[in-house]
Amino acid sequence: MMDVNINSPVAVRLAGMEALSGALGPVGFARFFQQIEDGHGDYTKEKYQQPDISLEALDKLLSSQK
Repeated sequence: MMDVNINSPVAVRLAGMEALSGALGPVGFARFFQQIEDGHGDYTKEKYQQPDISLEALDKLLSSQK
């Protein structure tokens, strides 16, 4: 058994991920996370609430992030 600091959420999460990966293998581990990670929000509603942005404005925004 692993020695895990249960007071640290990060340590608990990492230990759990290692245990799942070891028990399920890489493919099973990925499939497990696909099932439990639903994301958040309502994409079908939110996609229409996004403002339209021109390619020039998008290029300017991305260039400023460099």
